[in-house]
Amino acid sequence: MTFARAIARRPLRRLTVELGLVILAKLAFLMLIWWLIFAPHPKPDVSADAIARQLAPSAQAPPQAQP
Repeated sequence: MTFARAIARRPLRRLTVELGLVILAKLAFLMLIWWLIFAPHPKPDVSADAIARQLAPSAQAPPQAQP
C-alpha cells in the first residue's frame, strides 16, 4: 500500500495534510514578500538621543517679522 493510496482512503488525514501544505505555502509566500519589500529598508534610530534631536527646536534664528 503506497502513501498516496493510504491518504486517499482516509479523507480526514488527507484534509490535514492539504491544510498543512496550504499553511506552509502561505507562510513561505509572506516571508518572501517581507524579505523583498520590508527587509531592505533601514530601521529608524529610536534611541533617546535621536528622539530628543528630532523634537528639539531648530538652531536657526526665528524669522523676523516684516512691518
